[in-house]
Amino acid sequence: MSVSQADKAAKFRALHERHGAFVIANPWDAGSARLLAGLGFEALATSSGAKAGVLGKRDGKVTREESLANAKMIVEACDLPVAADLEKGFGDAPDAAAETIRQAAAVGLVGGSIEDATGNKDKPLYDVEDATKRVAAAVKAARSLSFPFTLTARAEGFLRGTPDLDDVIRRLQAFEAAGADVLFAPGLPDLAAVKKVCASLAKPFNFMVGIKGRSFSKAELEATGVKRISLATSLYKAAMTGLLDAAKEVKEKGTFTYVDRAISTPDLNAFMKE
Repeated sequence: MSVSQADKAAKFRALHERHGAFVIANPWDAGSARLLAGLGFEALATSSGAKAGVLGKRDGKVTREESLANAKMIVEACDLPVAADLEKGFGDAPDAAAETIRQAAAVGLVGGSIEDATGNKDKPLYDVEDATKRVAAAVKAARSLSFPFTLTARAEGFLRGTPDLDDVIRRLQAFEAAGADVLFAPGLPDLAAVKKVCASLAKPFNFMVGIKGRSFSKAELEATGVKRISLATSLYKAAMTGLLDAAKEVKEKGTFTYVDRAISTPDLNAFMKE
């Protein structure tokens, strides 16, 4: 790497401290990482759904080892700060979340998120006390590192069947008090809810683009107080939509007009390493 992990970490932290919002783009492999870096994005993050799709799996079915191997590939593809969607930390105990943070740092990541979703359909969320202990353990692991690892804590209620805004805010406030650097509540229904969440927190808030009807513009989100805007699986799904459309044309029509719309090989190669 031509840029040290410490320098990447400092740059990532600075993005959260400057005026206005920034977009953190979500690649799924080395090639997409290099393309996004080449377009001028300032930071990248993995997506649990996208990395699962790359492996032919469903979201939530990827192991810690698989997740970090994907993250390492993205880290090594560019000189940008890279954070990771670390799901629930790949274990229920606070120690599991802490160990995931330590291993994330070891592969070059400078940030990562821990969520309060259990993966258990009968009890989709951890109790707020348990969820906060898990965040606190992750924070402690992050603070033990030699560089400023940015720890994001996620309240997943709106994605997990419990869309209670007051509960989400209580959880985010508890995570903030436990030391999380960034707060995140995917799936918020409207700008009024986003504004209420941002006003309830002192730390930066991350908004997730990717849900139809709930993916607002950067200007709109910035006006509510959002600091970071992540793209989740949306770019991966856009790419897969292109693949499906092209493959269906070939299979169903026997034509190849998608070739005329595709990026040229020289233009695509310009983003890649020699």
